[in-house]
Amino acid sequence: MTDQLTKSQELIARRKAAVPNGVGMFNYATAAKADGATIIDEDQRELIDFAGGIGVVNAGHCPPPVVKAIQEQAAKFLHVSFNVASYEPYIALCEKLNTLLPHGGPTKTLLVSTGAEAVENAIKIARQATKRQGVLCFTDAFHGRTMMAMTLTSKVGYKPDCGPFAPEVYRTQFPNFYRYSAGRSEADFVKAELNRLEELSHNTVAPENLAAIIIETVQGEGGFNVAPEAYLKGLRAFCDKHGILLIFDEIQSGFGRTGAWSAYEHFGVVPDISTWAKSLGSGMPIAAVMGKAEIMDKAGPSSIGGTYIGNPVSCAAALATLKYMEEIDINAKGRHVGSVIRKRFEKMKAKHKCIGDVRGLGAMMAIEFVKNGDPLATRCRHLHRADERLRQARPRGDQRRYREEHHPRVEPARDQR
Repeated sequence: MTDQLTKSQELIARRKAAVPNGVGMFNYATAAKADGATIIDEDQRELIDFAGGIGVVNAGHCPPPVVKAIQEQAAKFLHVSFNVASYEPYIALCEKLNTLLPHGGPTKTLLVSTGAEAVENAIKIARQATKRQGVLCFTDAFHGRTMMAMTLTSKVGYKPDCGPFAPEVYRTQFPNFYRYSAGRSEADFVKAELNRLEELSHNTVAPENLAAIIIETVQGEGGFNVAPEAYLKGLRAFCDKHGILLIFDEIQSGFGRTGAWSAYEHFGVVPDISTWAKSLGSGMPIAAVMGKAEIMDKAGPSSIGGTYIGNPVSCAAALATLKYMEEIDINAKGRHVGSVIRKRFEKMKAKHKCIGDVRGLGAMMAIEFVKNGDPLATRCRHLHRADERLRQARPRGDQRRYREEHHPRVEPARDQR
């Protein structure tokens, strides 16, 4: 007698036979239906969703107004290409975003389909606007899996055997105060990190060759590391001094996740260009590049965009999502969820010595597990074993499972109803 497979097991078996192993599979869950903060799997089991589609459903699964907007737009037209015929949902969404997130004056927005695509276009705009080629990024960064975005992404586990990578990309250390403060005050640490920028100007890349510096104000895949406010202000001053454009990647941190529309609002620093995606469309493929109008207009004709930029159905979903977020006060909910989680994590930290740090902004919270209270332990003493496990992991999706054992993150889908 043989055991009968469940519907979920059957679906996973079909996936393994049809889908390449390189597509990450972080667990063996399946989804047949989702609503609010829960997923119903193929065997009708109810799962609480703590992944939120990887930070995509800040407003919960399938908000009724968003579903309705998708249905109504789908009945009108699915695609014409904005390059061929202008349409209301695209323009209305750009207007809404420009009002919601002004970049220090007149602002313009380009709509695309994915976060990686937004990053690619942001770099192109910066290079055209400055007539420079160099781009500076940070350790532990994640910006996507297309070629430029993958080059900017720090973790080598995401890009095995994918080189050569894009040229004129330089990397410096992210200002991770918990990991690298070495007993210094935050002020002294930030001063040293800003000095590192100055040193880099002499021994790595001349500032006059840098088109842009791109940073996540709160790192996503890097472990929810929050850049110190003083560092971001110093980075803004450094860019202004040298004519470098400052790009904030808000793809994972935007739209209520940190308790504000953008993470950068917490720091009082405005970028020249920013990138957005994930929760903008409640799961529909939509992303945006925003920036100061005079910078955005420096891009040459047809040098940015693409066939599927700002799909009308996705634009309708994004407009409905933003309206719904305003109605439920998504930012207040982000602050509340973050407060609850932080208090719970702090209690756990006080009880368990293996928890070295509790950090985050708003509902974008994480805890870090360490050995003997040493923030560098898992990156030094245990690095070899970690790398060996990553190399041997099959399928490659197992690599991410290992990383998240050390930096558990909370990105719940929220049940707003």
